[in-house]
Amino acid sequence: MKNTALTKTHEQLGAKMVPFAGYNMPVSYEGVNVEHETVRNGVGVFDVSHMGEFLISGPRALDLIQKVTSNDASKLTIGRAQYSCLPNETGGIVDDLIVYKIKEEQYLLVVNASNIDKDWAHISKYNTDFKAEMRNLSDDYSLLAIQGPKAVEAMQSLTSVDLSQIKFYHFEVADFAGIEYVIISATGYTGSGGFEIYCKNSEVQQVWDMVFEAGANFGIKPIGLAARDTLRLEMGYCLYGNDINDETSPIEAGLGWITKFTKDFVNSEALEKEKEKGPKRKLIGFELDERGIPRHDYDIVDADGNKIGIVTSGTMSPSLGKGIGLGYVPTEFSGIGSKIHIQIRKNSVPATVVKLPFYKG
Repeated sequence: MKNTALTKTHEQLGAKMVPFAGYNMPVSYEGVNVEHETVRNGVGVFDVSHMGEFLISGPRALDLIQKVTSNDASKLTIGRAQYSCLPNETGGIVDDLIVYKIKEEQYLLVVNASNIDKDWAHISKYNTDFKAEMRNLSDDYSLLAIQGPKAVEAMQSLTSVDLSQIKFYHFEVADFAGIEYVIISATGYTGSGGFEIYCKNSEVQQVWDMVFEAGANFGIKPIGLAARDTLRLEMGYCLYGNDINDETSPIEAGLGWITKFTKDFVNSEALEKEKEKGPKRKLIGFELDERGIPRHDYDIVDADGNKIGIVTSGTMSPSLGKGIGLGYVPTEFSGIGSKIHIQIRKNSVPATVVKLPFYKG
């Protein structure tokens, strides 16, 4: 089990630690609902240093990225980031990721912790044609997500950059918390605004300490992975391994918006045909019409009790006070307002397909 550079800090703060993606990670400190509300209404900090970082450089770095990712990275300018995915050869997804353009001919790919080795092998396989320089920085870098509507105001004293001017999915390489160069990225997995800070492992303790000092008057708190999950689910954001995997296509997962057929990428021809024909099943968001909590792998059934699909993510929404979830159903059941049922143990609980995100902010 790997530790992040901040593991001892989390333990001293009384965090409940759990194994996650090969790392010893804080799942909660005070409890998921309190932490969830902190991020929705104030500011909270997540240690997500388990995420992977690959630096891709050289004259053909962009060509390699264009080949392995579904989105159009040629649209990126320096200081911009882009959500994308790595399609596999058989119609599924190797991983979802964020691509940052750091400078001309240099990109940072941020991937999921559980997929670092798989992603590296997949990209390397295609790099034989492009010969870009690839560096796996995952073990050397830390990542803090400072999230919530008070994040800009709480963190402004730590940098010379005007944080309010960094637009969503843009970033600055600048001074922060006494460190000369960090990436300050206006990204996150919560839907409540804020930043993600990339720095070296040797610098992250100083950054953490100064972040909490600067945020003290704003009620800043450390937040665990359990609240990260409820926050992302309220936004309808996919979680790799649950809502998307090696067998789900970006088209059926509702990721057509990051799948650009203006270029040639891995399996693009087959995915374009799937888009034209329409997928047989779709990832939907649903709310329970009655009390209950939907969970991963619960059956989705029709009015007659026939299994039609499966719940991929589910929870009791702290913001909405009702059961919400994501799951795959045949396309004919996927329309907004469609009625389905979730099999919760012996009860078939009625639910309605709704437009994402669940949380409107």
